[in-house]
Amino acid sequence: QVQLVESGGGLVQAGDSLRLSCAASERTFSSYAMGWFRQAPGKEREFVAGVSVSGGMTKYAGSVKGRFTISRDNAKRTQYLQMNSLKAEDTAVYYCVAYRAVFVTTASLVEYWGQGTQVTVSS
Repeated sequence: QVQLVESGGGLVQAGDSLRLSCAASERTFSSYAMGWFRQAPGKEREFVAGVSVSGGMTKYAGSVKGRFTISRDNAKRTQYLQMNSLKAEDTAVYYCVAYRAVFVTTASLVEYWGQGTQVTVSS
């Protein structure tokens, strides 16, 4: 069982930056691909970004490509989401996820979820 704990959310203004972190409890963290999903009020959870086991491959949703950067540090069992040029439409609860496929962009296929961290961007 992989436990994921997010941190780094908060309230920022449009154009600001924020970095989310996600710490994993499982010693086999380096066996799992990781990623981030988000859910805005009244909307379904959507894929944001994913990173492969080694960290060598990444994938982004079109809405965040060029603004967000995902990375991971397997030695620290932690992944990150650097969010720049934030927009009001980025406001959502952000979830750290883990799975054993290469990339998962569908919420129903995610194996493990964190509890979520709120990101609010004021315009």
